[in-house]
Amino acid sequence: NRGNHFFRMLDFVDEMRPKVLFFENVKNLVGHDKGNTFKVIKREIESRNYSFHAKVLNTKDYGNIPHNRERIFIISFDNDQVSNPDLFRFPNKEILSKSIKDVVDNIEVSDKYYYGEEKYMYPLLKESITRDDTIYQWRRQYVRENKSNVCPTLTANMGSGGHNVPLVKTDYGIRKLTPRECFRFQGFPDDYTLPEIANSHLYKQSGNSVSVPVIQRISENIMKTLN
Repeated sequence: NRGNHFFRMLDFVDEMRPKVLFFENVKNLVGHDKGNTFKVIKREIESRNYSFHAKVLNTKDYGNIPHNRERIFIISFDNDQVSNPDLFRFPNKEILSKSIKDVVDNIEVSDKYYYGEEKYMYPLLKESITRDDTIYQWRRQYVRENKSNVCPTLTANMGSGGHNVPLVKTDYGIRKLTPRECFRFQGFPDDYTLPEIANSHLYKQSGNSVSVPVIQRISENIMKTLN
């Protein structure tokens, strides 16, 4: 499936011949089919006379957001249009200074986000979710605490079931993250207007999104190379 998408994008490359190609995908792409998929991608891009730069970046290391999200980024420059593509560098790691508490609102939110005594899993949640500076995940039978003090990778299927949305403990109770907090974990600013659609769709969109600060830092280095 991913291979088909990639070749579909190459159709656009052949037709439009852009100066820069910018691909993002899950980290597993690198090892898929014993590394053959990645080799084909590299070969196809270079055969079109584009440079090839690839690196796996984690949002928590390159975006100053406490979100454990590893993604492969591929950047390529048209060798005919860009004088020195080898000048391109991926951004350097930066120290993570933001914590879970910087992203999660310690205010009272809508009742629909809380897990109260009426929920069958409440006794287990209450017993397991003890800290207010980390993220938990309900795994049907047990609660998983993320020891690293960062948010686990947000996924597109978060909204499809209550067990998928990460859980937090605030002064007002145990609850799941709000869509706004999920978008914050992707680096969207608070003045970004979320569309007025069902929460399940908002969760899906935030899980499917890219981490904005990482994209911004890569883009700045692309501009340096072009200029």
